[in-house]
Amino acid sequence: MMKINKELPPEKREALLGILETRFKKNMNRHNRFEWAEVQARLEDNPEKLWSVYEMETSGGEPDVVDLGKTTGEYIFYDCSPESPKGRRSVCYDHEAQESRKKHKPENNAIDMAASMGIEILTEEQYRELQKIESFDLKSSSWVQTPDHIRKLGGAIFCDRRYDTVFMYHNGAESYYAARGFRGLLRV
Repeated sequence: MMKINKELPPEKREALLGILETRFKKNMNRHNRFEWAEVQARLEDNPEKLWSVYEMETSGGEPDVVDLGKTTGEYIFYDCSPESPKGRRSVCYDHEAQESRKKHKPENNAIDMAASMGIEILTEEQYRELQKIESFDLKSSSWVQTPDHIRKLGGAIFCDRRYDTVFMYHNGAESYYAARGFRGLLRV
């Protein structure tokens, strides 16, 4: 197994920090009690976390700071793209579901993709908190962490926003759709 270098070259690091700073300043409603210089310093002190933010960005997630961990003091980045990130769609829920498909297996699954990126999939509660900031997934949907008792029965849950309301649904974990992906979070 090849080890992935989880440190960005200087030119990619600087370009990403520029994108993040612009997004941060443009969307102060998401984090009006934070200062960009503090967020940037934290990212620069954690090159593997910065690499994960890069993975979120390049897969279409538009990551931005939305919260501060109450007990940990960590900045919490969520995917803030208007729709489920394009580079993370058409995936079933997890590896077991992916392997269970006899025909038309998707190339990947949400759980393994998130792990390879060093991020977590949002829980239903986190998804609902994100929706309090802005309206997301008006045309797409996003897998969310599924409770074990549902997953053991073959299901998985996903959420979206329609009619100015956040809905939670179920589907077989092996299903995948062009408009369903997943949103992640990263603690830095």
